[in-house]
Amino acid sequence: YQFEDEIVSSLVFDTPGKLAMANAGPNTNGSQFFITTVPTPHLNGNHTIFGTVTSGQDVVETISKVETMPGDKPVDDVVIAGIDIDES
Repeated sequence: YQFEDEIVSSLVFDTPGKLAMANAGPNTNGSQFFITTVPTPHLNGNHTIFGTVTSGQDVVETISKVETMPGDKPVDDVVIAGIDIDES
């Protein structure tokens, strides 16, 4: 399945910890997401941002450093076992 982008111009990739939809181009969002580890302004307007890490960015940094195979797939599965959502 795919769904359209929901770009909000006031939400930008200006800090680490932005939670956004991965896609293969305009309006190709599916079930994959990513969390930034550095500011990534080149992604502005191209990916739907739907959250920000407010605590636990150290976990994101640890995940970003796992060994990967070609295609950036982790050698060992990475599982996020739980999260807390703050709807502020």
